[in-house]
Amino acid sequence: MPTYIAFLRAINLGARRKFPKDDIVRVTEQAGFGEVATYINTGNVRLETRRRSRARIEEALEAAYLADRGFEVPTIAYAVPELRDLAADIEELGAGHTGQHHLVLLKDTPTPAAVRAAESVRGDGERLVLRGRAAHLLIGDSFHTSTLSNAAIEKVLGDGVGTTRSAKVVRTVTERWC
Repeated sequence: MPTYIAFLRAINLGARRKFPKDDIVRVTEQAGFGEVATYINTGNVRLETRRRSRARIEEALEAAYLADRGFEVPTIAYAVPELRDLAADIEELGAGHTGQHHLVLLKDTPTPAAVRAAESVRGDGERLVLRGRAAHLLIGDSFHTSTLSNAAIEKVLGDGVGTTRSAKVVRTVTERWC
């Protein structure tokens, strides 16, 4: 059965968006997914499914999470081969970079025009590289003071939905589950 890794956006932020790992597992299983596991409490979920459509997987998860939590939980799913490619991109793009490397994992592949616009967004000593459904943010020492952020990327990309993870988290999830 195919394995997917789902990345949940904007959970466990503040008092109103709580979604503990055990509840994520329970709700994901109740939605018909198997072999569910989580990694840290930021919404990284491994699951197996017979479904073949990434969009339908995301829709099923989002509907289940909304029904259980009472708030929307945008969900971005990657098939195992796609996540392996993403991990290879992290290694390639991060080679020689001494600062932080974060990724905005995107629900949809941006258009070529959106890619050009996004890659023109830069900060001092920072750069953004878009590959497929991931925006690689190669920044300095602090994500919080960087000009490159999830919000900045989404602004340039328009309607794109994304969630941010550190390269370390994506590497770890790939090593554990792929």
